[in-house]
Amino acid sequence: MITSIDETLLLGPGPCNISNSVRDALARPLLGHLDPGFLEIMESVKSRLRRVFDTQNAVTFPVSATGSAGMEFLLVNFLEAGDTIVVGVNGVFGGRIAALSEKLGAKVVRVEAEWGRAIDREAFCEAVRRESPKVAALVSGETSTGVYQPMDGVGDVCRESGALLFVDCVTSLAGMPVHIDSWGADIVFSGTQKCLGAPPGLAPVTVSNRALEVYRTRSRPTPSFYFDLDAILAYVDGEGGRSYHHTAPISMVFALDAALGEILEEGLEARWKRHAEAAAYLRSELGEMGFTPLVPEGERLNPLTTLRLPEGIDEAAIRGRLLTEHQIEVGAGLGPLAGKIWRVGLMASNAREESVDRLVSTVKGILS
Repeated sequence: MITSIDETLLLGPGPCNISNSVRDALARPLLGHLDPGFLEIMESVKSRLRRVFDTQNAVTFPVSATGSAGMEFLLVNFLEAGDTIVVGVNGVFGGRIAALSEKLGAKVVRVEAEWGRAIDREAFCEAVRRESPKVAALVSGETSTGVYQPMDGVGDVCRESGALLFVDCVTSLAGMPVHIDSWGADIVFSGTQKCLGAPPGLAPVTVSNRALEVYRTRSRPTPSFYFDLDAILAYVDGEGGRSYHHTAPISMVFALDAALGEILEEGLEARWKRHAEAAAYLRSELGEMGFTPLVPEGERLNPLTTLRLPEGIDEAAIRGRLLTEHQIEVGAGLGPLAGKIWRVGLMASNAREESVDRLVSTVKGILS
């Protein structure tokens, strides 16, 4: 996809540019949220999400809010005051899971790693064995650092210890391998504005049968109206009829259905390969200019690459000129990486050599 001259090329941490078909879906005439025609599209979205998540979970649907709301939806339903949660923290978004868990009154055990490195699997699993938590949480794609978290074997340890495996797949879903059932993940969320290739506004989630059994043992009702799992399922599940809970964002569901259709038409493995090739090309082209990867090989998140800038470069000034003079957005570093790195997103239809070529040629022009 090549953006038009009056459209900003969104190469930050999200959102990304959307395709013409997704844009057309947004412009479709509205339907009511209980209209049979709309409910048919919602069922299509649920089915397609199962394929993209690689899961058989019946409870798989888009929460009517942005990605961070997916995190809150899952935690507020599956975590109670006094419960223990083990959280891998190696960036902003692991930190958010820990912070919200504390607000919910849980005992939070952090397993920390340097920003730019994956959580050590053995250290995380040891904490799960030691603490026997209700929930164990990892970020699959840490957007603040560009780290892709290895998941092999973690789900087995969680099951042995009686823990639900919670995974943040906001930046990895549809851009990197995500295998919810084979990972043994139980409660998982994502967002529409990254590799799914839709605008921000929905948080796809999937919940295992095992997690539902745990949910039924809550000592008190979920302390939320908007995020109450039972109330939402009465609407989105539709067994025995559908009960009104909230007015779903109709146009966003249309857009997500179109985006998921594009993903499945391309094929997940082909899409993962395209994101990997675009990221490798980016590292190679900017590497010739002195940009170096923050994350070591084997732990890199292809849809979001973090790069240290050459010595003597004013990263904020160049980033500002890219946006204001050339309509290209890249992301700044966060936390301890602020002022030290760029976060370059190559997501969905932007994960192509053409995007890299436009960025590289523009940076060369600015620096010359």
